[in-house]
Amino acid sequence: MATARRVLGGGWLMERFGIHRSIEPAGVLPQQALVLDATSPVTGTEIGIDVELLNIDSASWHQLRGATGNDAEAMRDRIVEIVKERGKMHNPATGSGGMLVGTVSELGPQRSEPPVGTRIATLVSLSLTPLVLDEVVHLDPASEKVRVRGHAILFGSGVYVRVPDDLPDEVVLGVLDVCGAPAWMARLARPGMNVVVIGAGGKSGALACAQAVRSVAGEGRVVGLCWPPHTRHAASATGAEAIAVDCTDPVAVFDEVRGALGAEADLVFVCANVPGCESGAILACADGGQIVFFSMATSFTAAALQAEGLGKSCEMTIGNGFVPGHAELALDLVRSDGNLLGSFSG
Repeated sequence: MATARRVLGGGWLMERFGIHRSIEPAGVLPQQALVLDATSPVTGTEIGIDVELLNIDSASWHQLRGATGNDAEAMRDRIVEIVKERGKMHNPATGSGGMLVGTVSELGPQRSEPPVGTRIATLVSLSLTPLVLDEVVHLDPASEKVRVRGHAILFGSGVYVRVPDDLPDEVVLGVLDVCGAPAWMARLARPGMNVVVIGAGGKSGALACAQAVRSVAGEGRVVGLCWPPHTRHAASATGAEAIAVDCTDPVAVFDEVRGALGAEADLVFVCANVPGCESGAILACADGGQIVFFSMATSFTAAALQAEGLGKSCEMTIGNGFVPGHAELALDLVRSDGNLLGSFSG
């Protein structure tokens, strides 16, 4: 792979955010780049990582399964192809990536932590992480966790957490990939609120439900909308009221929420890994309420235009995956709830 052009001006700032590794086009932030330089030596405040596991994000995994007919070999080939072409795991169909676990192999000359040999999980997207894959060791279409051998680079601005030794790797990967969801819920849900979680049967949805149940403190209600029906168990295990409904059908979503709560919700949290859930979320939200779109499958254009067309004054928020303290909050939530731990171990 060609070496990225050095970006002049900005100096350390350009390296801190990884702009110096953007090849095509040069000079943009790494997430915006079509191609990254993943092979040049570690420099500045970068961290070199020997990669063991990738956790592909849910929207990307859903797309890869659909595009390959759920064929493991075809999925493996497509992941290898994307990484080879782009220098990162950045699914061009969804624009999303995931996160990784690996061992620190080297530090840039301006970096002293974490020590070489430390196992870490990155808390930034694979869509901006320079990555080389030597081998896909194991891939199961039923799980977003892909065992690999490879090398990645974490920029100076990149957030990471040391892998805890009291939880299995598969649990840590699954939780940390979506740890922003319960952190956002903890910020916004309050006692007495009625909360609806769309896509409550998935991992981010289950964590959001679990935190919502804690946050409303028995003074409000938490309704988890799940599809397909067999995913209701994950939501009900958190203490939420689990309802099976196709969340891409806005009228059905509205009917179920009104039927359960007798009104629209104060807070709607969207975790579904499929497109088309924006309208149902807007209909389910009370005027003056809030919607958090914590899903890479969301069309924010569709959401804005639909809210306008429906005359809804709800506040709509993009669920940024980073919230200070989010990793610790999510891991502690799973540690404290055996049912939730079980859903991440399966």
